[in-house]
Amino acid sequence: MSGREDEAFHHDFYTEERWKNWLNQVKESNFKFVESAEPQGKEGAIFVNMEDDIILACLKIIAKRDKNQISSESALQMLFRVRNIALAEIDPISEDADLMIESLQTSLMGSFAACECYLNKDYDEKDDVNDLVKVALEAEESDDIEISLATVAEIGAHILSGKQLSDKTMEDIPYGLVAEWLDGIESIAAAMVGSDSYKDDEEDDES
Repeated sequence: MSGREDEAFHHDFYTEERWKNWLNQVKESNFKFVESAEPQGKEGAIFVNMEDDIILACLKIIAKRDKNQISSESALQMLFRVRNIALAEIDPISEDADLMIESLQTSLMGSFAACECYLNKDYDEKDDVNDLVKVALEAEESDDIEISLATVAEIGAHILSGKQLSDKTMEDIPYGLVAEWLDGIESIAAAMVGSDSYKDDEEDDES
């Protein structure tokens, strides 16, 4: 491992303390669903920001790899560190907040799987990303969850490589695991079309 790579490897792209700060904000918000079962505005935004923060950390790691500042193996290890923090079981907060965090973690499963697939180059660049959504849904319908998640991971890898999902495809997805995982993929896509300052990240700002 080169000196530059060693420095990047020991750089904390995401910390347990950062995640706990978000959880404390959730506790302080006293989050509750409104009658429509939709998240409240300001309080509900916490969960969106939590997810975006994780996604940004993942994109920073991938950017380091894409610029050949670190190896794929190092990038994967960094990614797994972030995943282990974000997907760890949490202490109960409240029924509504726990449901939101569970949904957030399910969504992030799709994000992490996509990043891993991209780093491993475990996808066929010739595949049509919208057709892959149909494959994922068919696998879910057949209760083949492993194939379903692997296909969502491929979809996310394509998004990370620059492809896009059509709005029509996303509109036709029924609620279920694939829909939740694809929410994590959409978060990646949204972060990529926003500011690309993460590509030149040198330091992590604390939330």
